[in-house]
Amino acid sequence: MAYLGNSARTKEVLAKYNMSAKKKFGQNFLIDNGVLEGIVEASGVTKDTCVLEIGPGIGTLTQYLAELAKRVIAVEIDKTLMPVLADTLSEYDNVTVINEDVLKVDIESIIKEYNDNKPIKVVANLPYYITTPIIMKLFESGAPIESVTVMVQKEVADRMVMGPGNKDYGALSLAVGFYASAENVMDVPPSSFIPQPGVGSAVVHLKKYENKPVQAKDEKYLFEIIRTAFNQRRKTLSNSLANNPNLKVSREQVQEALVKMGIDEKARGEVLALSQFAELSDILQR
Repeated sequence: MAYLGNSARTKEVLAKYNMSAKKKFGQNFLIDNGVLEGIVEASGVTKDTCVLEIGPGIGTLTQYLAELAKRVIAVEIDKTLMPVLADTLSEYDNVTVINEDVLKVDIESIIKEYNDNKPIKVVANLPYYITTPIIMKLFESGAPIESVTVMVQKEVADRMVMGPGNKDYGALSLAVGFYASAENVMDVPPSSFIPQPGVGSAVVHLKKYENKPVQAKDEKYLFEIIRTAFNQRRKTLSNSLANNPNLKVSREQVQEALVKMGIDEKARGEVLALSQFAELSDILQR
């Protein structure tokens, strides 16, 4: 079986099945072997690894993973790709394709069934429009996940790895930082795909923490604060948090908490680090 990571082979497979990329599923097929090798290398997949791949498409990245991994579980939402994957992955007996929406599937059950509940690595070329919900589901599920290596929109990658005080710093930066260390592995140009997306991409490696870097009395309350802080970035923290009835705090209470922490009472969310958000959350809940 010839690898699919080039324009000619990808077009050949698409033509054979009279297919084209579906916009509603955010499909862009990767045609750059160098990028594929970079993704697999960054993921650290070995012969002992069970991989969960999200959105295998026509199986381009899946082939590379199957060559190295013990097992690959690929979750694909598009049922019309099932016969294509059966064809392109026919040589690999260590690949299982599940025709489901990854946002609805029980990740813990998959890991229990296929890897005896031992930690897995997630590798994916993610649809841009749904990147954040997928990343958050993976972490919030509590499933045994060792790392997540994903191709995402460059702008989203920047937000994942950014620290306080930067325009790209926001709720996603903090959410990712709560669960994992983030590294931008490589930037990927639009020319590496069919069809070419209108924006650049990047590969990000998220190594899940064994122990979270901060502790909060109530994680749900902490993330409600973080989301609220960045919903209207130009507002001060005291104004934005007081306007959210779910938080049950007044403007004055937020200002007092910030002063107690040694932070300007007129501060905006973008200046606070994750540890400071956790401290603020704990103070406001007392």
